[in-house]
Amino acid sequence: MKHLAELTDEQLVGLYALGNNGAFDTLLKRYEQKVFSYFLYSVKSQELAEDLFQDVFIKVVVRLKNGQYEETGKFSSWLMRIVHNHLIDYYRTTPSEKILSNDDTEVDLFSQAEIAVNENREQEMIDQQTLQEVRGLIALLPDSQREVLMMRVYDELSFKEIAQKTKCSINTALGRMRYAILNLRHMAYERGISMAS
Repeated sequence: MKHLAELTDEQLVGLYALGNNGAFDTLLKRYEQKVFSYFLYSVKSQELAEDLFQDVFIKVVVRLKNGQYEETGKFSSWLMRIVHNHLIDYYRTTPSEKILSNDDTEVDLFSQAEIAVNENREQEMIDQQTLQEVRGLIALLPDSQREVLMMRVYDELSFKEIAQKTKCSINTALGRMRYAILNLRHMAYERGISMAS
């Protein structure tokens, strides 16, 4: 039999489902740096990133034990979707956190389709709010995030066009849009405004 480290993610999930705890340890080692880096980049706190990391892997264990992983796609995509949703949930339930900034470093967090901005999200957000409420929240965003959001939602530019106009990479434009949405949701939560989920 192959060494655990040589097995695919799906094979390891299967072994873990059969009671092989070493298989999960191998999965954990395979993805811990990526997941922790994502949290650390997002929250800018080692301690908080560690807490989020622990919480998310507890969720993963529970879901795997309950047979909630389906081999309809890559394990990495399934995992990062849980990670991303956990971060969104954290910001929804933590109104005291400050506005996020994504401009300290440029990191490609958006190579996974599940982490990339949902292009319908902005329109869903607009549909749920009066124009006045949305503009009021947008006015509170950092300049770089507000600029990208306005170009995307109001000018209906593509992210490639936004990147060209703002002289940044497409990943940076995507990142600013993602953080703008996170911040809008966070501010809406603090103000009791219902945002589309």
